[in-house]
Amino acid sequence: MTAVTSNALSLLGLALRGGNLAVGEEPVGEACKTGRARLVLTAADASRNSVDRARRWAENGGVPWLTVPWGKEALGGALGRGSCAMAALTDRGLAAALIRKLAEADPAYQPLAGDWAGEVPRPQPMKKKKPRARKKPAVREI
Repeated sequence: MTAVTSNALSLLGLALRGGNLAVGEEPVGEACKTGRARLVLTAADASRNSVDRARRWAENGGVPWLTVPWGKEALGGALGRGSCAMAALTDRGLAAALIRKLAEADPAYQPLAGDWAGEVPRPQPMKKKKPRARKKPAVREI
């Protein structure tokens, strides 16, 4: 495993610890249905049924999906599990970073990396809130 792909697996571990990764069939399906998923991943040796299911969920959710170069054991090991056939990143910045890392290691990911180039929006500065006008208490006549 090259340093670049090792860094990509580490990035997935960070995403999991930060709550930005759905792991497994039910969480991935739910993330796609609710619109939280930004990128769906399938393991290189995932079963045909799992790949078809992940692809269908991604397409229905309008989310890109790709097959990563690692097997289920390697992907699961990076996520603290025995194996993992599919996962979904729910953060756009982390998804773009993962694609860039994969494109550095394998030219097959270059077209997808080009689609994500410059797509990460910069955070906008917060607008200052105007102070609320205080209402005068109602005057009661006695």
